[in-house]
Amino acid sequence: MALSLSIQQRIEELKREKHAVLLAHNYQIPEVQDVADFIGDSLALSRKAAATDAEVIVFCGVHFMAETASILCPDKKILIPDLGAGCSLASTIVAEDVRAWKEDHPTGLVVAYVNTAADVKAESDYCCTSTNAVKIVASLPRDREVLFVPDMFLGAYVQKMTGRKLHLWQGECHVHAGIRPEDIRAKMAEHSDAEFLIHPECGCVSNCMYLLSDGELDAKRTHIVSTEGMVKRVRESSSQKFIIATETGILYRMEQENPTKRFIPANAEAVCRYMKMITLDKVLRSLEKGVFEVKVPADIAARARLAIDRMVAVG
Repeated sequence: MALSLSIQQRIEELKREKHAVLLAHNYQIPEVQDVADFIGDSLALSRKAAATDAEVIVFCGVHFMAETASILCPDKKILIPDLGAGCSLASTIVAEDVRAWKEDHPTGLVVAYVNTAADVKAESDYCCTSTNAVKIVASLPRDREVLFVPDMFLGAYVQKMTGRKLHLWQGECHVHAGIRPEDIRAKMAEHSDAEFLIHPECGCVSNCMYLLSDGELDAKRTHIVSTEGMVKRVRESSSQKFIIATETGILYRMEQENPTKRFIPANAEAVCRYMKMITLDKVLRSLEKGVFEVKVPADIAARARLAIDRMVAVG
């Protein structure tokens, strides 16, 4: 990928001058991934943020991710290159919605996917990732009602895997919701020798689980995994071809790390416009001018940290 060397070099200089680290989500554009110190999913990047001794963290992702880094790293300066980089899933629920449910279900528990704003996390009992959502819900007392927010497709997947009835918030990621069963059937038919990796946020995940149980999808070559799970599976598998059902930005990382393997998007139009808002020019501006700082208020951060720590304790 050809880069503007002057911008790239200036970014590297500023990182050294300001003792800064640049974190990029798997869905970021290739040019941003190329200058990143670490690439990964939201939780992996937040853990990198917590572990680094850098004074400044430039988070190339969306807003709730920068908030999570702020919660985990209150002593560090967290920057996001574009304040408009939001999340269609996170925006489907606000803190007042969670408080209202808790008033109606005083003994209930709330499990919030990490794709939520800090104030929603603060009202929740547990956080989870797509990797450990099943484990988190399975660990909860069976006699307590559970609200799972905000992704209804991930929630339906968790409900199926744990065998317990959940209250599901009707939220969705506009990108993953657009990956449909017909996309999967067409790609699987066209590439019968490929492994199929699907993110549990996808709108077709419940359908795929049914097809797996019915034998229409080959269980040996179908894997429902997080983005980091996808990266790991591709790295460890002997297969040479993969159909990827998630945001297409991850294909660049997969291709860079596995140059002899082939990757086919389940839907080539599965592109997050918010992730793509961050560019090299904006990263440079962020480092030069210290914009835009994301700082979660201390009271909200403390309560949100409790839900995050519970998630980490479960594993």
